[in-house]
Amino acid sequence: MFILVNLKAYPCDPVEVASAARDVADDSGVRIAVAPQAAHLSRVAETDVETWAQHVSPVEYGSHTGSTLAEAVAEAGATGTLLNHSENRLKLADIDASMQAAERASLDTIVCANNPEQSGAVAALGPDAVAVEPPELIGGDVSVSSADPDIVRDAVDAVNAVDDGVDLFCGAGVSTGDDVTAAAELGAEGILLASGVAKAEDPRAALEDLVSEL
Repeated sequence: MFILVNLKAYPCDPVEVASAARDVADDSGVRIAVAPQAAHLSRVAETDVETWAQHVSPVEYGSHTGSTLAEAVAEAGATGTLLNHSENRLKLADIDASMQAAERASLDTIVCANNPEQSGAVAALGPDAVAVEPPELIGGDVSVSSADPDIVRDAVDAVNAVDDGVDLFCGAGVSTGDDVTAAAELGAEGILLASGVAKAEDPRAALEDLVSEL
């Protein structure tokens, strides 16, 4: 399982979380990455944790004030990027253009989707992974794998029907080791989570619990 911790814009210490994620990954052998704010990418990458961007813009070098350039993200130490998170939705054409930008910069891509139907649609664009995240469960206390396991099963089937080389991840409400194992049993190959770690009083303990059943 791949665990990606999205720090969003939460008031946490990104270096503290990144260091905890690095140590837990080293101790457990589980692949764990952290996606901080763009301004914190270099600081997080310096901890040697796998570092991802929360977004890259569908632009090339040029007059694009306020955009997040894929090449700048890569230079800061990121190896991948999220795209189309429910809190930063993109049009289909912009998802495609952002994926092209990520490919130019040799960044891996996870494209988020709301439901199984969208999961299949974005899988056709050829990302490295699709993450299904029902918006109504994001930030809550109940994981998608518990609240509606059919969403994960159906998303796995939808993605595999389009391209079985694209991994299916899930997110929304994931916060415990039981949530992670439940996702794996449903066919997910990775998870996205945010508040379960970013808001935890002890990020390392939260991460250790996440990998405890793997």
